[in-house]
Amino acid sequence: MNSIDYSTPYVYVDFDRLEANINRMQKGLRDNGIEHWPHIKTHKSVEIALMQLTAGAAGITTAKLSEAEVMAEAGIGPILIAYPIVGERNVRRLKGVMSRVKVITIADNWVVAEGLSRVGEELGEKVRVLLDIDGGSHREGVQPGEAALKLAWRFRELPGIELIGVFTYFGQIYGARSTEEVQKIAEGESKLLLDAKRMLEAEGFCISILSGGSTPSSFHSEHLRGITQSRAGHYVFGDRNALAFGVMGEEECALRIHSTVVSVPLPGYATIDAGSKTLTSDLSAAGPTYGYIVGKPGVELVKVNEEHGYLRFDPEQISFRVGDEVEIIPNHCCAIPNLYDELLKVRAGRVVGTLHVNARGKNN
Repeated sequence: MNSIDYSTPYVYVDFDRLEANINRMQKGLRDNGIEHWPHIKTHKSVEIALMQLTAGAAGITTAKLSEAEVMAEAGIGPILIAYPIVGERNVRRLKGVMSRVKVITIADNWVVAEGLSRVGEELGEKVRVLLDIDGGSHREGVQPGEAALKLAWRFRELPGIELIGVFTYFGQIYGARSTEEVQKIAEGESKLLLDAKRMLEAEGFCISILSGGSTPSSFHSEHLRGITQSRAGHYVFGDRNALAFGVMGEEECALRIHSTVVSVPLPGYATIDAGSKTLTSDLSAAGPTYGYIVGKPGVELVKVNEEHGYLRFDPEQISFRVGDEVEIIPNHCCAIPNLYDELLKVRAGRVVGTLHVNARGKNN
């Protein structure tokens, strides 16, 4: 996109690319019999959530209760809250969300399940729960096999919950180094969920939801066949991780940061006005740099301070002057909207409005 009359650094979303990304993911999942419950922590926007639902998503996924509260207030549902709900205050907040929209949530231990059951008893409506099983990244989840079965049996003692499915997260996919490795991990994710379903149904449980799927695996949804629900999220924007995995091209990345060169202290060195408060300090699967400089593959963003980004390049091949502008695809797009109240909306290279980040800062 050409420079616009707006102070840098600024972030914009190309809505033509955004719509294409939403439709592509929705079609791929639908063709393989998988519902899409997109993770809205990527964009935190009511407007984009509505676009995803209009395109065919069956519901949305949130990480935190506060995101769910914002979406429920806007009438968006059903909602999968894909995070353990712990503590009396959060239990009360869950009741408020459930009073507005249909909710599913997860549990991998007795403490969480007991709190959810109290909600169900007080509302006179059982809380629908997915058994969270560790997919190997060890972020959360009961261990697969006998431990999962024993916990499921314990859940049956609780009158206020209904166990309706299984859930997992294969975070190790973000360490994959090839398409073949992504596909193999996706197949492992599907197998874990299907094995859990067979095990639980053999013991009399009714398992209707198998929830998994990330952006990398969901772009290879033929390798996820058998699961019922994908929670792919950052596909809407794309980022350097998506480029590294080969699941998106540069032209498909809808979220960009525009920045200005503010200093050229030495040949081969330049400083831009976008630092960690603009880009975050997240690294990517592509290596130890802080973003991809569009159209300049020989330039690396090697360091960020709060308000500065450090570019390094071969001065025999590339040069910068103060005032030059660069466009950046971030390493991790999910972190960017949470830094801004509004993002610029662009169509056909022109600013057409602003995108409100409704759930910005909703991290509890």
